Amino acid sequence: MRPTLTTHLTRIAHLSRTVAPRRASAVLSHAARRPVTAATSLVVTSASILPGSLFSTSAPTMTNVQKTDSEWRAQLSPEQFRVLRQAGTERPGSHPYDKKQDTGVYHCAGCDAALYTSKTKFNSGCGWPAFFDTVPGAVVRREDSSMGVVRTEIVCANCGGHLGHVFKGEGFSTPTDERHCVNGISLNFKEDEGK
Repeated sequence: MRPTLTTHLTRIAHLSRTVAPRRASAVLSHAARRPVTAATSLVVTSASILPGSLFSTSAPTMTNVQKTDSEWRAQLSPEQFRVLRQAGTERPGSHPYDKKQDTGVYHCAGCDAALYTSKTKFNSGCGWPAFFDTVPGAVVRREDSSMGVVRTEIVCANCGGHLGHVFKGEGFSTPTDERHCVNGISLNFKEDEGK
């Protein structure tokens, strides 16, 4: 079933208050002026509202950190660039953060923004670090249909770096019933010095 115009306008209005005020407002005012008939329909995706595109985070974004691909390549390892800037995925079980149980904060490997705390990390058995919640405002969700199915991609709100995907309703006994499946290479861990 296709979402209705009302659903799209409600989502755009919400995003205009929370994520990308200027771009979402422009889309909203255009959508409000456009007549919708049986022959035409307004299809608004997150790509028209949120920074970047559905398939890559290297497109221009409305983030705090603005760098060219050349600047990111100079800063990141080739694997970090592939995952963070080209929305790649590391092999499951390949990163030590999957099993890490130390107390501290997980930061973005691209810009050092705090993303997750060890208090929200849990063992999901998926092969990637899993968290049930983020540091407030640190992560942006956007639609990802790159694999032929719609998923929810998560990116760093500060630099737009690809982190992984979030899944809901899998039955884990967590407060949010969500699993943020995060590539370990997208993160840097900083131990809590006050423990």
